[in-house]
Amino acid sequence: MSKTSPSPFLTAQFGLLLDLARWIPISAAIGILAGSASALLLASLHLATDVRESHQWIILLLAPAGVLVGLMYHYFGRSVEAGNNLLLDEIHDPKAVIPFRMTPLILLGTFLTHLFGGSAGREGTALQTGASLADQLTRPLRLAPRDRRILLMAGISAGFGSVFGTPLAGALFGIEVLAIGRLSYEALAPCMIAAFVGDLVTNAWGIHHTIYRVTSVPEINVKGILAAMAAGAAFGLVGMAFAKTTHAISHFVRSRIPFAPLRPAAGGILVTAAVFALGTTKYIGLGIPTIVASFDHKLPAYDWAAKFLFTAVTLGTGFKGGEVTPLFYIGSTLGNALSSLLPLPPSLLAGMGFVAVFAGAANTPIASTLMAVELFGAEAGAFAGIACIISYLFSGHSSIYQSQRVGHSKHHSLSADEGLSLAVIAKARSQPRNE
Repeated sequence: MSKTSPSPFLTAQFGLLLDLARWIPISAAIGILAGSASALLLASLHLATDVRESHQWIILLLAPAGVLVGLMYHYFGRSVEAGNNLLLDEIHDPKAVIPFRMTPLILLGTFLTHLFGGSAGREGTALQTGASLADQLTRPLRLAPRDRRILLMAGISAGFGSVFGTPLAGALFGIEVLAIGRLSYEALAPCMIAAFVGDLVTNAWGIHHTIYRVTSVPEINVKGILAAMAAGAAFGLVGMAFAKTTHAISHFVRSRIPFAPLRPAAGGILVTAAVFALGTTKYIGLGIPTIVASFDHKLPAYDWAAKFLFTAVTLGTGFKGGEVTPLFYIGSTLGNALSSLLPLPPSLLAGMGFVAVFAGAANTPIASTLMAVELFGAEAGAFAGIACIISYLFSGHSSIYQSQRVGHSKHHSLSADEGLSLAVIAKARSQPRNE
Protein backbone atom coordinates (compact mmCIF):
# COMPACT_ATOMS: atom_id res chain seq x y z
CA MET A 1 0.00 0.00 0.00
CA SER A 2 1.29 3.44 -0.89
CA LYS A 3 1.50 6.03 1.83
CA THR A 4 -0.67 9.09 1.44
CA SER A 5 1.29 12.33 1.72
CA PRO A 6 -0.27 15.16 3.74
CA SER A 7 -2.22 17.68 1.69
CA PRO A 8 -0.54 21.01 0.84
CA PHE A 9 -3.28 22.75 2.85
CA LEU A 10 -2.47 20.81 6.04
CA THR A 11 1.25 21.30 5.50
CA ALA A 12 0.78 25.06 5.15
CA GLN A 13 -1.45 25.26 8.22
CA PHE A 14 1.04 23.26 10.29
CA GLY A 15 3.83 25.60 9.19
CA LEU A 16 1.75 28.62 10.20
CA LEU A 17 1.05 27.02 13.57
CA LEU A 18 4.75 26.40 14.18
CA ASP A 19 5.62 29.96 13.21
CA LEU A 20 2.95 31.38 15.52
CA ALA A 21 4.12 29.13 18.36
CA ARG A 22 7.65 30.45 17.86
CA TRP A 23 6.55 34.10 17.92
CA ILE A 24 4.20 33.94 20.90
CA PRO A 25 6.94 33.79 23.59
CA ILE A 26 9.15 36.26 21.67
CA SER A 27 6.29 38.74 21.30
CA ALA A 28 5.30 38.29 24.94
CA ALA A 29 8.88 39.03 26.02
CA ILE A 30 8.86 42.16 23.86
CA GLY A 31 5.58 43.22 25.46
CA ILE A 32 6.98 42.74 28.96
CA LEU A 33 10.07 44.82 28.17
CA ALA A 34 8.20 47.59 26.35
CA GLY A 35 5.33 47.70 28.85
CA SER A 36 7.73 48.03 31.76
CA ALA A 37 9.66 50.79 29.98
CA SER A 38 6.39 52.63 29.24
CA ALA A 39 5.36 52.35 32.88
CA LEU A 40 8.70 53.88 33.93
CA LEU A 41 8.32 56.61 31.32
CA LEU A 42 4.77 57.53 32.34
CA ALA A 43 5.64 57.56 36.04
CA SER A 44 8.69 59.75 35.39
CA LEU A 45 6.69 62.23 33.29
CA HIS A 46 4.03 62.45 36.00
CA LEU A 47 6.79 63.29 38.49
CA ALA A 48 8.39 65.81 36.11
CA THR A 49 5.06 67.56 35.54
CA ASP A 50 4.27 67.78 39.26
CA VAL A 51 7.71 69.18 40.11
CA ARG A 52 7.63 71.71 37.27
CA GLU A 53 4.15 72.99 38.05
CA SER A 54 5.01 73.27 41.76
CA HIS A 55 8.27 75.11 41.07
CA GLN A 56 7.73 77.04 37.86
CA TRP A 57 10.98 78.95 38.26
CA ILE A 58 12.85 75.88 36.98
CA ILE A 59 11.54 76.70 33.49
CA LEU A 60 14.29 79.35 33.51
CA LEU A 61 16.74 76.42 33.35
CA LEU A 62 15.28 74.94 30.15
CA ALA A 63 18.14 76.25 27.99
CA PRO A 64 20.93 74.80 30.22
CA ALA A 65 18.93 71.55 30.40
CA GLY A 66 18.87 71.54 26.60
CA VAL A 67 22.66 71.85 26.52
CA LEU A 68 22.89 68.91 28.92
CA VAL A 69 20.64 66.79 26.71
CA GLY A 70 22.67 67.82 23.68
CA LEU A 71 25.97 66.92 25.36
CA MET A 72 24.58 63.52 26.42
CA TYR A 73 23.80 62.63 22.83
CA HIS A 74 26.94 64.27 21.44
CA TYR A 75 29.29 62.19 23.58
CA PHE A 76 27.31 59.02 24.28
CA GLY A 77 24.49 58.77 21.77
CA ARG A 78 25.57 59.71 18.26
CA SER A 79 24.74 56.22 17.03
CA VAL A 80 21.14 56.51 18.29
CA GLU A 81 20.52 60.24 17.83
CA ALA A 82 18.29 59.65 14.80
CA GLY A 83 15.70 58.14 17.15
CA ASN A 84 12.50 57.01 15.45
CA ASN A 85 14.06 57.46 12.01
CA LEU A 86 16.80 55.01 12.99
CA LEU A 87 14.13 52.44 13.87
CA LEU A 88 12.42 52.83 10.50
CA ASP A 89 15.73 52.69 8.64
CA GLU A 90 16.67 49.45 10.41
CA ILE A 91 13.32 47.89 9.54
CA HIS A 92 13.60 48.89 5.89
CA ASP A 93 17.28 47.92 5.61
CA PRO A 94 18.52 45.87 8.61
CA LYS A 95 22.21 46.51 9.30
CA ALA A 96 23.21 46.51 12.97
CA VAL A 97 21.52 45.86 16.30
CA ILE A 98 20.34 49.09 17.90
CA PRO A 99 22.60 49.87 20.89
CA PHE A 100 21.00 49.38 24.31
CA ARG A 101 22.06 52.91 25.24
CA MET A 102 19.12 54.26 23.22
CA THR A 103 16.77 53.29 26.07
CA PRO A 104 18.39 55.14 29.03
CA LEU A 105 19.33 58.13 26.86
CA ILE A 106 15.83 58.72 25.50
CA LEU A 107 14.21 58.14 28.90
CA LEU A 108 16.53 60.64 30.59
CA GLY A 109 16.38 63.12 27.71
CA THR A 110 12.57 63.08 27.70
CA PHE A 111 12.40 63.45 31.48
CA LEU A 112 14.68 66.51 31.39
CA THR A 113 12.68 68.05 28.53
CA HIS A 114 9.45 67.79 30.51
CA LEU A 115 10.95 68.67 33.88
CA PHE A 116 12.28 72.03 32.68
CA GLY A 117 9.35 73.02 30.50
CA GLY A 118 9.76 71.79 26.93
CA SER A 119 6.67 71.05 24.86
CA ALA A 120 6.96 67.43 23.80
CA GLY A 121 5.18 64.09 23.96
CA ARG A 122 5.98 60.54 24.93
CA GLU A 123 5.30 58.35 21.87
CA GLY A 124 8.77 58.80 20.42
CA THR A 125 10.29 57.68 23.69
CA ALA A 126 7.99 54.66 23.95
CA LEU A 127 8.78 53.57 20.39
CA GLN A 128 12.51 53.87 20.96
CA THR A 129 12.51 52.02 24.27
CA GLY A 130 10.22 49.30 22.94
CA ALA A 131 12.21 48.69 19.75
CA SER A 132 15.69 49.06 21.24
CA LEU A 133 14.90 46.67 24.09
CA ALA A 134 13.32 44.22 21.65
CA ASP A 135 16.38 44.35 19.43
CA GLN A 136 18.56 43.11 22.28
CA LEU A 137 16.93 39.71 21.65
CA THR A 138 18.31 39.55 18.10
CA ARG A 139 21.71 38.07 18.93
CA PRO A 140 20.64 35.56 21.64
CA LEU A 141 17.86 34.27 19.38
CA ARG A 142 20.08 34.41 16.26
CA LEU A 143 17.33 36.00 14.23
CA ALA A 144 17.60 36.38 10.46
CA PRO A 145 17.15 39.87 8.95
CA ARG A 146 13.51 39.11 8.02
CA ASP A 147 12.71 38.05 11.58
CA ARG A 148 14.58 41.02 13.00
CA ARG A 149 12.32 43.34 10.99
CA ILE A 150 9.30 41.71 12.60
CA LEU A 151 10.97 41.97 16.02
CA LEU A 152 11.46 45.72 15.62
CA MET A 153 7.92 46.23 14.36
CA ALA A 154 6.59 44.34 17.37
CA GLY A 155 8.71 46.54 19.64
CA ILE A 156 7.20 49.66 18.08
CA SER A 157 3.68 48.24 18.47
CA ALA A 158 4.27 47.31 22.10
CA GLY A 159 5.66 50.75 22.89
CA PHE A 160 2.81 52.60 21.21
CA GLY A 161 0.03 50.37 22.56
CA SER A 162 1.33 50.42 26.13
CA VAL A 163 2.07 54.14 26.41
CA PHE A 164 -1.42 55.16 25.23
CA GLY A 165 -3.44 52.18 26.47
CA THR A 166 -4.58 51.38 22.92
CA PRO A 167 -3.24 47.94 21.98
CA LEU A 168 -5.30 47.52 18.79
CA ALA A 169 -4.07 50.85 17.47
CA GLY A 170 -0.55 49.92 18.58
CA ALA A 171 -0.65 46.64 16.66
CA LEU A 172 -1.62 48.42 13.44
CA PHE A 173 0.69 51.38 14.02
CA GLY A 174 3.75 49.11 14.05
CA ILE A 175 3.05 47.96 10.50
CA GLU A 176 1.33 51.05 9.08
CA VAL A 177 3.97 53.65 9.99
CA LEU A 178 6.71 52.07 7.85
CA ALA A 179 5.47 53.09 4.42
CA ILE A 180 2.66 55.22 3.05
CA GLY A 181 0.05 53.01 1.39
CA ARG A 182 1.63 49.65 2.23
CA LEU A 183 1.10 47.24 5.13
CA SER A 184 3.39 44.37 6.15
CA TYR A 185 0.87 41.78 7.27
CA GLU A 186 3.47 39.11 8.03
CA ALA A 187 4.15 40.97 11.28
CA LEU A 188 0.52 41.42 12.31
CA ALA A 189 0.29 38.57 14.83
CA PRO A 190 3.59 39.36 16.63
CA CYS A 191 2.68 43.06 16.71
CA MET A 192 -0.77 42.30 18.14
CA ILE A 193 0.57 39.97 20.84
CA ALA A 194 3.34 42.39 21.83
CA ALA A 195 0.94 45.37 21.97
CA PHE A 196 -1.62 43.59 24.15
CA VAL A 197 1.01 42.14 26.49
CA GLY A 198 2.68 45.55 26.72
CA ASP A 199 -0.60 47.20 27.68
CA LEU A 200 -1.31 44.54 30.32
CA VAL A 201 2.17 44.93 31.80
CA THR A 202 1.91 48.74 31.98
CA ASN A 203 -1.41 48.37 33.80
CA ALA A 204 0.10 45.73 36.10
CA TRP A 205 2.69 48.28 37.19
CA GLY A 206 -0.16 50.43 38.48
CA ILE A 207 -0.09 53.00 35.69
CA HIS A 208 -3.48 54.40 34.66
CA HIS A 209 -4.19 56.22 31.41
CA THR A 210 -6.20 59.42 31.05
CA ILE A 211 -9.86 58.89 30.11
CA TYR A 212 -11.31 61.09 27.37
CA ARG A 213 -15.07 61.18 26.93
CA VAL A 214 -17.01 62.15 23.82
CA THR A 215 -20.31 63.13 25.43
CA SER A 216 -22.47 63.66 22.34
CA VAL A 217 -22.57 61.72 19.05
CA PRO A 218 -25.34 62.47 16.53
CA GLU A 219 -26.74 59.97 14.05
CA ILE A 220 -24.75 59.70 10.85
CA ASN A 221 -26.38 61.59 8.00
CA VAL A 222 -25.26 63.46 4.89
CA LYS A 223 -24.73 66.73 6.74
CA GLY A 224 -22.67 65.00 9.42
CA ILE A 225 -20.52 63.17 6.87
CA LEU A 226 -19.81 66.38 4.95
CA ALA A 227 -18.94 68.17 8.19
CA ALA A 228 -16.59 65.33 9.18
CA MET A 229 -14.91 65.55 5.76
CA ALA A 230 -14.47 69.31 6.08
CA ALA A 231 -12.97 68.88 9.53
CA GLY A 232 -10.70 66.12 8.23
CA ALA A 233 -9.35 68.43 5.52
CA ALA A 234 -8.50 71.05 8.14
CA PHE A 235 -6.88 68.44 10.39
CA GLY A 236 -4.79 67.11 7.50
CA LEU A 237 -3.54 70.53 6.48
CA VAL A 238 -2.53 71.30 10.07
CA GLY A 239 -0.80 67.92 10.38
CA MET A 240 1.14 68.62 7.19
CA ALA A 241 2.04 72.12 8.38
CA PHE A 242 3.29 70.76 11.71
CA ALA A 243 5.58 68.21 10.05
CA LYS A 244 6.94 70.75 7.58
CA THR A 245 7.44 73.43 10.25
CA THR A 246 9.26 71.12 12.65
CA HIS A 247 11.59 69.88 9.92
CA ALA A 248 12.18 73.43 8.67
CA ILE A 249 13.15 74.61 12.16
CA SER A 250 15.49 71.64 12.53
CA HIS A 251 17.14 72.39 9.19
CA PHE A 252 17.48 76.10 10.01
CA VAL A 253 19.03 75.45 13.42
CA ARG A 254 21.45 72.90 12.01
CA SER A 255 22.61 75.36 9.37
CA ARG A 256 23.09 78.19 11.89
CA ILE A 257 24.48 76.35 14.92
CA PRO A 258 27.19 73.83 13.92
CA PHE A 259 27.79 72.52 17.47
CA ALA A 260 24.83 70.24 18.09
CA PRO A 261 24.62 70.53 21.93
CA LEU A 262 23.93 74.27 21.63
CA ARG A 263 20.89 73.86 19.39
CA PRO A 264 18.45 72.92 22.18
CA ALA A 265 19.68 75.96 24.13
CA ALA A 266 18.33 78.23 21.40
CA GLY A 267 14.96 76.53 21.57
CA GLY A 268 15.01 76.62 25.36
CA ILE A 269 15.53 80.38 25.39
CA LEU A 270 12.62 80.93 23.00
CA VAL A 271 10.22 78.63 24.89
CA THR A 272 11.16 80.08 28.29
CA ALA A 273 10.70 83.65 27.05
CA ALA A 274 7.31 82.76 25.56
CA VAL A 275 6.10 81.06 28.75
CA PHE A 276 6.84 84.06 30.94
CA ALA A 277 5.65 86.56 28.33
CA LEU A 278 2.27 84.80 28.10
CA GLY A 279 2.10 84.09 31.82
CA THR A 280 0.89 80.50 31.42
CA THR A 281 2.31 76.97 31.32
CA LYS A 282 -0.63 75.45 29.43
CA TYR A 283 1.39 75.15 26.21
CA ILE A 284 4.36 73.20 27.59
CA GLY A 285 4.73 69.61 28.74
CA LEU A 286 2.13 67.06 27.67
CA GLY A 287 -0.80 69.43 28.08
CA ILE A 288 -3.18 66.72 29.33
CA PRO A 289 -5.43 69.09 31.35
CA THR A 290 -6.10 71.20 28.25
CA ILE A 291 -6.80 68.11 26.14
CA VAL A 292 -9.35 66.92 28.72
CA ALA A 293 -10.88 70.40 28.87
CA SER A 294 -11.32 70.47 25.08
CA PHE A 295 -13.89 67.68 25.42
CA ASP A 296 -15.88 69.53 28.09
CA HIS A 297 -16.15 73.24 27.25
CA LYS A 298 -15.12 75.93 24.79
CA LEU A 299 -11.48 76.98 24.78
CA PRO A 300 -9.69 79.94 23.20
CA ALA A 301 -9.63 79.42 19.43
CA TYR A 302 -5.84 79.97 19.29
CA ASP A 303 -4.83 77.23 21.76
CA TRP A 304 -3.99 74.77 18.97
CA ALA A 305 -1.74 77.29 17.19
CA ALA A 306 0.16 78.13 20.37
CA LYS A 307 0.82 74.44 21.12
CA PHE A 308 1.83 73.97 17.49
CA LEU A 309 4.55 76.63 17.75
CA PHE A 310 5.78 75.63 21.21
CA THR A 311 6.18 71.99 20.14
CA ALA A 312 7.74 72.72 16.75
CA VAL A 313 10.40 74.90 18.42
CA THR A 314 11.04 72.38 21.21
CA LEU A 315 11.46 69.34 18.98
CA GLY A 316 12.92 71.18 16.00
CA THR A 317 15.82 72.47 18.09
CA GLY A 318 16.73 69.03 19.41
CA PHE A 319 14.89 68.37 22.67
CA LYS A 320 13.76 64.77 23.19
CA GLY A 321 10.27 63.34 23.48
CA GLY A 322 7.54 62.64 20.99
CA GLU A 323 5.20 64.44 18.65
CA VAL A 324 2.00 62.49 19.13
CA THR A 325 0.63 63.81 22.44
CA PRO A 326 1.20 67.41 21.28
CA LEU A 327 -0.62 66.43 18.08
CA PHE A 328 -3.49 65.14 20.24
CA TYR A 329 -3.51 68.55 21.94
CA ILE A 330 -3.38 70.43 18.64
CA GLY A 331 -6.12 68.27 17.14
CA SER A 332 -8.51 68.30 20.08
CA THR A 333 -8.26 72.06 20.59
CA LEU A 334 -8.57 72.68 16.84
CA GLY A 335 -11.67 70.49 16.80
CA ASN A 336 -13.00 72.45 19.75
CA ALA A 337 -12.49 75.68 17.79
CA LEU A 338 -14.13 74.25 14.64
CA SER A 339 -17.32 73.53 16.61
CA SER A 340 -18.19 77.21 16.06
CA LEU A 341 -18.20 76.60 12.30
CA LEU A 342 -19.33 73.01 11.79
CA PRO A 343 -22.63 71.38 12.78
CA LEU A 344 -21.10 68.73 15.05
CA PRO A 345 -20.85 68.64 18.88
CA PRO A 346 -17.66 70.16 20.38
CA SER A 347 -16.71 66.97 22.24
CA LEU A 348 -17.07 64.90 19.07
CA LEU A 349 -14.97 67.35 17.04
CA ALA A 350 -12.37 67.35 19.82
CA GLY A 351 -12.21 63.55 19.63
CA MET A 352 -12.03 63.60 15.84
CA GLY A 353 -9.20 66.13 15.90
CA PHE A 354 -7.42 64.19 18.64
CA VAL A 355 -6.78 61.30 16.25
CA ALA A 356 -7.09 62.91 12.81
CA VAL A 357 -4.26 65.47 13.06
CA PHE A 358 -2.04 62.59 14.14
CA ALA A 359 -3.35 60.46 11.24
CA GLY A 360 -2.33 63.15 8.78
CA ALA A 361 1.03 63.97 10.32
CA ALA A 362 2.07 60.31 10.65
CA ASN A 363 0.19 58.92 7.61
CA THR A 364 -1.48 56.27 9.77
CA PRO A 365 -5.27 56.53 9.17
CA ILE A 366 -6.10 52.91 10.12
CA ALA A 367 -4.25 52.93 13.44
CA SER A 368 -5.71 56.35 14.23
CA THR A 369 -9.25 55.18 13.52
CA LEU A 370 -8.77 52.15 15.76
CA MET A 371 -7.43 54.44 18.47
CA ALA A 372 -10.63 56.50 18.24
CA VAL A 373 -12.74 53.36 18.63
CA GLU A 374 -10.68 52.22 21.64
CA LEU A 375 -10.77 55.61 23.34
CA PHE A 376 -14.19 57.02 22.40
CA GLY A 377 -16.33 54.07 21.30
CA ALA A 378 -17.57 52.79 17.95
CA GLU A 379 -20.15 55.52 17.26
CA ALA A 380 -17.66 58.35 17.68
CA GLY A 381 -15.07 56.19 15.93
CA ALA A 382 -17.16 56.24 12.73
CA PHE A 383 -16.97 60.04 12.51
CA ALA A 384 -13.30 59.95 13.51
CA GLY A 385 -12.59 57.38 10.79
CA ILE A 386 -13.98 59.71 8.12
CA ALA A 387 -11.86 62.56 9.47
CA CYS A 388 -8.73 60.37 9.64
CA ILE A 389 -9.02 59.24 6.02
CA ILE A 390 -9.59 62.76 4.69
CA SER A 391 -6.78 64.07 6.90
CA TYR A 392 -4.48 61.40 5.50
CA LEU A 393 -5.26 62.52 1.95
CA PHE A 394 -4.90 66.24 2.65
CA SER A 395 -1.57 65.92 4.46
CA GLY A 396 0.22 64.99 1.25
CA HIS A 397 3.46 63.06 1.61
CA SER A 398 4.69 65.09 4.56
CA SER A 399 5.40 63.14 7.74
CA ILE A 400 6.77 63.66 11.22
CA TYR A 401 8.95 60.60 10.43
CA GLN A 402 11.44 61.49 7.70
CA SER A 403 12.45 57.86 7.16
CA GLN A 404 8.89 56.81 6.40
CA ARG A 405 8.77 55.50 2.85
CA VAL A 406 6.26 55.98 0.08
CA GLY A 407 4.93 52.49 -0.64
CA HIS A 408 2.11 53.68 -2.87
CA SER A 409 1.66 57.34 -3.65
CA LYS A 410 -1.51 59.12 -2.52
CA HIS A 411 -1.50 60.96 -5.84
CA HIS A 412 -0.68 59.77 -9.36
CA SER A 413 1.59 62.78 -9.87
CA LEU A 414 4.06 61.32 -7.36
CA SER A 415 3.95 57.70 -8.53
CA ALA A 416 7.55 57.84 -9.72
CA ASP A 417 8.68 58.31 -6.12
CA GLU A 418 7.30 54.99 -4.89
CA GLY A 419 9.60 53.14 -2.53
CA LEU A 420 11.65 56.19 -1.61
CA SER A 421 11.87 57.62 1.86
CA LEU A 422 10.41 61.05 2.44
CA ALA A 423 13.90 62.41 3.07
CA VAL A 424 15.08 61.09 -0.31
CA ILE A 425 12.05 62.59 -2.07
CA ALA A 426 12.66 65.97 -0.44
CA LYS A 427 16.31 65.89 -1.48
CA ALA A 428 15.41 64.93 -5.05
CA ARG A 429 12.89 67.75 -5.32
CA SER A 430 15.47 70.27 -4.15
CA GLN A 431 17.81 69.38 -7.01
CA PRO A 432 17.50 71.38 -10.27
CA ARG A 433 16.10 69.40 -13.16
CA ASN A 434 17.47 69.40 -16.67
CA GLU A 435 14.86 70.48 -19.17
